[in-house]
Amino acid sequence: MDQPKLPTAFAPAERYSIEEVITQADRFSNEQIMHTLVASIFDIFLILNSKRQIVFANDRLAAMVGVDDATSLLGLRPGEALGCSHATETEGGCGTTEFCRECGAVRAILESQRGNVSIQECRISRNDGKESLDLRVWATPLQKNGEMYTVIAIMDIADEKRRRALERIFFHDVLNIAGGLYGYAQLLLKSPETERDEYKATLLQLTRQILEEIAAQRDLTAAESNDLVTHPYILSSHSVLKEIAEKYANHPVGTGRTVVIDPESKDAAIQADPKLLRRVIGNMLKNALEASSKREIVTLGSSLDGDTIIFWVHNNGCMTESVKRQIFQRSFSTKSSDRGLGTYSMKLLGERYLKGTVAFTSSVETGTTFSIRLPMKMQTSS
Repeated sequence: MDQPKLPTAFAPAERYSIEEVITQADRFSNEQIMHTLVASIFDIFLILNSKRQIVFANDRLAAMVGVDDATSLLGLRPGEALGCSHATETEGGCGTTEFCRECGAVRAILESQRGNVSIQECRISRNDGKESLDLRVWATPLQKNGEMYTVIAIMDIADEKRRRALERIFFHDVLNIAGGLYGYAQLLLKSPETERDEYKATLLQLTRQILEEIAAQRDLTAAESNDLVTHPYILSSHSVLKEIAEKYANHPVGTGRTVVIDPESKDAAIQADPKLLRRVIGNMLKNALEASSKREIVTLGSSLDGDTIIFWVHNNGCMTESVKRQIFQRSFSTKSSDRGLGTYSMKLLGERYLKGTVAFTSSVETGTTFSIRLPMKMQTSS
């Protein structure tokens, strides 16, 4: 009897039974040369059946996901084995959600099933607060005993992504600020005494921006390695909003745009790490300003809900469906390749370290709102 078709938003959801998977796995288990080669060459090596289920996995994958025996992964799909946060959202599992449309691993597998070799990059957000994965995936079709399989080789490219992000974001931004600093220093030397006070104030502001960029990169690196320590203090929510609004009203990204605080915002005494909270909300505001046209208004505010407070930032723009599905992925950006750490860092810092929940809504009718919901009293990170 044919199995009923499961719903899917992308790849087929149907699977072989575990008995069928074991039969398929036995066809590869005795090929010792393959075990030797994949152990020495690849980070992760898989063979998938035509339903995208694992019939062979090397020991490196088992060690990576914390299981003693790679055979315990048989029958799973790659995202399920790797702990992808979207793999449990639907009955069909890995490959069947809207988010899977943007997954390089799923696209590579489907391309190989059409008889082509495919190389894709894949970013996986994982469950239980585990670090996100940046992977390069090779998918190659294989025919054995009249059945079609896909050979998957996976390389961890997190270090490569971090290096490229550092080069393209950190150095880019710091050099831009340093260029402005140098230009104003030259003006200061050449200007008459009556004009120097104005240039001094700008020099101070640019110097502060450089220090903040360096500190932000340092904290993000520490956060990813679980070395960041929080220092909660009692804060006024309105003071936090006011400070951030004033900073970005005079920031280059805010030129020609207006930043306002919603007059209905609620003021409350909250306990949070002020540096991290300012960075999360500041990233929300910076992104909103970058997404806004000249003369548009960006609004930020706060509201209370029981024992939690919600900080939010709104702009009039609307994200595409593709952007929505990838917005919190490391290195994803709407601006250009490898330019996106803002939304990733707000998620990482806001949830892992501030113990809040970062979310967004975006539609043509209502615009885009990013928010962070925080407990009024924060627990100190250990």
